[in-house]
Amino acid sequence: MIHVVTPANALQYAGAMEQAWRLRHEIFVEEKGWTDLARPDGREIDQFDTAHAVHFLAMEGDRVIGYSRLLPTTRPHLLSDVYPQLCEGERPAGPHLWEWTRQGVARSHRARGRVVNPVSIALLTGIVEWGMAHGLTGLLLQMPTLYMIHVIQLHFRAQPLGLPVLIGGEEIMAATAAFDERTLARLRTVHGDSRSVLVSEPAYLAA
Repeated sequence: MIHVVTPANALQYAGAMEQAWRLRHEIFVEEKGWTDLARPDGREIDQFDTAHAVHFLAMEGDRVIGYSRLLPTTRPHLLSDVYPQLCEGERPAGPHLWEWTRQGVARSHRARGRVVNPVSIALLTGIVEWGMAHGLTGLLLQMPTLYMIHVIQLHFRAQPLGLPVLIGGEEIMAATAAFDERTLARLRTVHGDSRSVLVSEPAYLAA
């Protein structure tokens, strides 16, 4: 199941978020070699992990096995402050568009020999579910160019924002990815379950 962490329930997920910071360090620093993000405490936290970020945790029992993050484009985010060169025209922003970043799955749960990782699909399904419930109509993302076809296959209406740029030895591009009920239906089909992936929470926490 996918747990959504916001300031309203952050205390409830303090221990899980500690796991998430360390999982991010393992994936992005130790595996991907993003040494600029390295921290001696083994917790990958950046300047965008503020009270405005929304965190998505894939959990198996009390263990975090996958992570993803959304950032409002109405505030500083990666495309605005770190990778502005990826956008050749006017940078899209608004309450309906949030930036999707830091998607990662624990090594123990990466499906070998499978094109689609079930934990990754569950995280993305949860993001679209949460987004549709909160007035979002699209995501802003930076990704390797080869991922674009996968995004389209999942029935997002993707639009590049510029030509790819070589970053860290990899060609990276920025794009918007609009979604609607058809996207959610496609994600649920790929996931193999028509039910919501989100853990329900009391109304006072969801507010």
